[in-house]
Amino acid sequence: MSTEELREEQQFVSGLYARLDALREEAESAVQASLAQVGNGSQARLERDVMVAEQSGLLAAFDTGENGLCFGRLEFRDGRDHHIGRIGIRASDIERTPLVIDWRAEVARPFYLATGHTPMGLRRRRHITSEGRRVTALHDEILDLTDTTRTGHEAADADEVLLAALDSARTGRMHDIVQTIQAEQDRVIRAPHQGVLVVEGGPGTGKTVVALHRAAFLLYAHRELLAKRAVLVVGPNPAFLGYIGEVLPALGETGVLLATIGELFPGVTATGAETPAAARVKGRVEMADVLARALRDRQQLPEPGAPLIVEHDDGELILDWEIAYEARDAARAADLPHNLARPTFAFHVIDALTRQLAERIGHDPYGGPNFLGPDDIAQLGKAVAVSAEVHAAIEQLWPTLTPERFVTEFLAEPVHLADADADAVRRAPGAAWTSADVPLLDEAAELLGVDDSAERARAEARWQREVAYAQGVLDVSYASRTYEFEDKEETDPEGAEVLLAHDIMDAERMAERQEEADHRSAAERAAADRTWAFGHIIVDEAQELSAMAWRLLMRRSPTRSMTLVGDPAQTAESGGVGSWQDILAPYVEDRWEYARLGVNYRTPAEIMDLAAEVPRAAGVVGFEPPSSVRATGVRPWARRVDDLASAVGDVVAAEAPEGGRLAVIAPRALHEELAGKLPDVTAGAEPDLTRAVVLIDPRQAKGLEFDSVVVVEPAWYGTSDLYVALTRATQRLGILTSGALPDALASLLQPRR
Repeated sequence: MSTEELREEQQFVSGLYARLDALREEAESAVQASLAQVGNGSQARLERDVMVAEQSGLLAAFDTGENGLCFGRLEFRDGRDHHIGRIGIRASDIERTPLVIDWRAEVARPFYLATGHTPMGLRRRRHITSEGRRVTALHDEILDLTDTTRTGHEAADADEVLLAALDSARTGRMHDIVQTIQAEQDRVIRAPHQGVLVVEGGPGTGKTVVALHRAAFLLYAHRELLAKRAVLVVGPNPAFLGYIGEVLPALGETGVLLATIGELFPGVTATGAETPAAARVKGRVEMADVLARALRDRQQLPEPGAPLIVEHDDGELILDWEIAYEARDAARAADLPHNLARPTFAFHVIDALTRQLAERIGHDPYGGPNFLGPDDIAQLGKAVAVSAEVHAAIEQLWPTLTPERFVTEFLAEPVHLADADADAVRRAPGAAWTSADVPLLDEAAELLGVDDSAERARAEARWQREVAYAQGVLDVSYASRTYEFEDKEETDPEGAEVLLAHDIMDAERMAERQEEADHRSAAERAAADRTWAFGHIIVDEAQELSAMAWRLLMRRSPTRSMTLVGDPAQTAESGGVGSWQDILAPYVEDRWEYARLGVNYRTPAEIMDLAAEVPRAAGVVGFEPPSSVRATGVRPWARRVDDLASAVGDVVAAEAPEGGRLAVIAPRALHEELAGKLPDVTAGAEPDLTRAVVLIDPRQAKGLEFDSVVVVEPAWYGTSDLYVALTRATQRLGILTSGALPDALASLLQPRR
């Protein structure tokens, strides 16, 4: 093995980090200098804030390069030689020569795609392994078989770097795979971003991490578009989002919003638990029609013969069925959301009551024309329009509703549902919101609309004041400059033309510059805006989402630019749509692309072979297990025990890996009993995946991976839950039961011959 090659790479990497340190120091100095600026005007503050935001973004990118900054090198037959890294770094601001090329650049693709059969112009591909800033190993692949030059670092196995990464201990956080992206994964990552791409893959195929790398690639390739609109990543639960939360920052991308469905209605936090029956009912697409009918019921009429009596200074006003019916008919004909149609309803009611009042006051008992003229009637109309009693009557018939109030009252008395479904979802006001409620709230918001006319009027007045202020600033500037140059040519000492403020900015543009002072990231603004249209949406475990959840997501993606990843064989939620065609047909018909990941990088062959028997035994249609890329020689085991909690404690004590992670996957009903036997575990708490041992149920285990897994009472699980639980281990799998095993696993208890 050549130490010279290692020394040269270390020298290069050290120089690369020196350049990174210099860039970081420049950015830090720029931030400090900007913060130290004291500007009196809004323009100065705007420029300062923009500079701080830009330089802070650069600092975040530089920080991502601290670990594994350079991990590859491409030597081409034509003499080109490129190092590949997490971020691109140039030799200097003046010299544009790249020191290291961003992994997402097109020239870096041979690092992931080149083979001996299709070398893509490469002579050699080198993998550079580092610890911190120290190069620890080199692995070379010869792709030009006519080249006889050897470095002594040629890899005996082309997958040596990949296998080393797969065998490394888990940390409780998902890591990026930028060093080990495989060809089938690269094709998904770099697929065109317009339209819907479905990425299906069984356990361990890396579909989640591929989707995250796709987000990083799209932000690199379409920065101008997506940085403004942001990318949304939807995950199944908060623990999963915590697990994947470090991947995108490690790739230099922070302009991404990670959220569960339960977090996509601003102002509402879904913390409540839902029964499977309620989730199934709330998730049906028919709920959209149910809510619409329930809302129409809120647009009421007085009973015939029992009008509303409205007190007024000039005598009682009668709001009867006929007046309300005509007003409601006009409001519905406007074809506007409920709250936006309310002014139409109110106008017709006020107009009818005004005519009623005018007829009473101005009536000529001798049959002549009404004594009141148009001005008199207009004054009566104003009095009716500002009457609190009139508006109380209008509110009774056509109430102003918020989504929260409407859904709360609907769930308290769920009309238009069959008795069994109504019983499943009925709950008293004040209960915590659940994830299944959020799509209902979103649907309600669409049906209700927001009457923002008053706010728009205030905003217009505020805008006019800002324009007037800006005009005043410009006038002062103009007067000052006119006085200064009134006896001079309008040129500077070098003869350049002097531009007055009026020449480059009018009052409205100046006011706009002040309006642009919201320096929240696109992701932060999107999180607070229910109507935000994302540039791209990535949905993990997409097969689990209900039809109502898909309505919510499609509203947030009007361009239908989406990446959906999942595995129908792992569908566990009772309200999940499951089929890709069923999910997408209502929105894009058959205009979507499909890609399948067929290689299992996580689950050893011994475990995968066992897990695959579960859906096979259940007769899951179309089931096709992924092919494991490795075997460990360690077979899964199963034991029948009498004292389940003590057995779990003993196994965990013996199996807990050094520096790795172990998961006990058990039915939620057993968590309280088992937690007492496990170190640092509290039943019912959100799992801390960075701890050595965690206790979770199968639904919480989705998308996660651990070195060792102990599955408890597998006979209690459904097919998909059991399949998920069995495929979370990267090294060892054990099963404990106090009773019988499912038929698919029964062979594990048979004595081996």
